[in-house]
Amino acid sequence: VSSEYQDKAHAEGMSVHEYLTELAAKQNVGEHGLLALDWHSGNRSVLVDQRLSGLILGLTLQTKPEDQYRALIEATAFGARKIVETFNQNGVPVTEYVISGGLIKNKMLMQIYSDVLNMPLSITVSKQGPALGSAIHAAVAAGFYPDVISAAKVMGKKIEKAYSPIPENVEAYNVIYDQYSKLHDYFGRLFGSNNETENHNPVMHYLKDIKDSVFKEKEGK
Repeated sequence: VSSEYQDKAHAEGMSVHEYLTELAAKQNVGEHGLLALDWHSGNRSVLVDQRLSGLILGLTLQTKPEDQYRALIEATAFGARKIVETFNQNGVPVTEYVISGGLIKNKMLMQIYSDVLNMPLSITVSKQGPALGSAIHAAVAAGFYPDVISAAKVMGKKIEKAYSPIPENVEAYNVIYDQYSKLHDYFGRLFGSNNETENHNPVMHYLKDIKDSVFKEKEGK
């Protein structure tokens, strides 16, 4: 972001993340005209390919930082939906989504996830979800409870359906997700290093190869 955004965030007593969230939350679904693949560290699920990279489609001279911010958050939600669909298609039904950790502070993000997944989201009561999870496992290991499920029922608490999908948003996101799936498969599903066909393009691998070769050549001089 530019210094202008940082200054405005500071004037409002916000972090840059909070300021961008406030701006992005005012947008309707699809208003920014962007679609992203958030593979900045590769894709761990379901493609399991660390050599994939990030992409933002639809950038123009009018694109603002909050547009990109929301598009990247939506990309993480689309990725989560892809994972959920993969579980469902392979005999592991996902019937509940419980959120824990710092992300529950961002109401816009939580609503986007609910809309994209078309599922209600429950949230943990504890502000230290990971620590509580460790304590639950420790209690089981120490023999206080027979298994994690039993321990969680006693030690853990959640707010049921803290966020519910908004029907018109679900419908709008379904259209965008269809395009996300096409991008996901086009750049991500590679069946061989030379598989550059109408439906698959290893360009991200090629760019990584070029970068690596240039780096090695530079290091060798």
